[in-house]
Amino acid sequence: MTTLILHSPQSENHLMPPGHPEQVARYAAVQAGLKGLDLIHRNAPLADDADILRAHPARYLARVRAAVPAAGWAQLDADTYLSPGSVTAALHAVGGACAAVDAVLAGEARNAFLAARPPGHHAESETAMGFCIFGTVAIAALRALHQHNLARVAIVDFDVHHGNGTQDLLWHEPRALFCSSHQMPLYPGTGSPSEKGAHGQILNVPLSEATGSGQMREAYERLIFPRIAAWKPDLILISAGFDAHADDPLAGLEWQTEDYAWLTRRICDLADSLCAGRVVSCLEGGYDLPALTASVAAHVGVLQERGR
Repeated sequence: MTTLILHSPQSENHLMPPGHPEQVARYAAVQAGLKGLDLIHRNAPLADDADILRAHPARYLARVRAAVPAAGWAQLDADTYLSPGSVTAALHAVGGACAAVDAVLAGEARNAFLAARPPGHHAESETAMGFCIFGTVAIAALRALHQHNLARVAIVDFDVHHGNGTQDLLWHEPRALFCSSHQMPLYPGTGSPSEKGAHGQILNVPLSEATGSGQMREAYERLIFPRIAAWKPDLILISAGFDAHADDPLAGLEWQTEDYAWLTRRICDLADSLCAGRVVSCLEGGYDLPALTASVAAHVGVLQERGR
């Protein structure tokens, strides 16, 4: 047993306009964070349409495919763009997340990390937004529930921005617990504690700007970890955004690299006690490149330790 890394070289074909924070260099920064770790490496496969269609309607998938430009960029919203290789990259990200679920549930690896872009947790049912095209982690959760017949899954989203897309896609899914910590107020403006899901299975924990790691750790210990323990999931998924880091330019929660190791260690503690250590983590945000490299190394380093 060890940690599986799903790589998507197609990530480098998802091109953004100059100056866009969700840049191709993020993929190289993530790869740098994985160097020196003893891991299983595989390339992410292309997603089946059936997996996409568990979360997004066929008309949305068709509309996104039709919007792909022959050259340059097509703009889906204020900050979400398509280049000629973008949809293929997004489909490999989804395929990698689903393959990670399959491998972990088959016992091929104890845990897994998806190293792929674009991110996914802002993509709603029929809306691309926040750099995201398809709801990667939500689709992976639905595969675990439908393809593998799990009774319950839990998702932890520690990206600095609220995972409005994951919330939207799983709002009516009673078997999926979604827990999100995020800076508020901040884009996309959702994530109030009053947003609880159709079955009370959504937990939003907003954090104020500049509150740092102490308040984050207290909130997780008091609110999020007990909720996951009570849920007793068969699998824990992570939306691993590293943009709460103090060096990140897009927000201001002031977390440190060690906070990602702490979070990962505590999530793995829960997984060990609840679901045989099964964890699947999917890359989301993180826009300062050195901080992204260091944070990925801290996060996956703990997964590697716990995957043995």
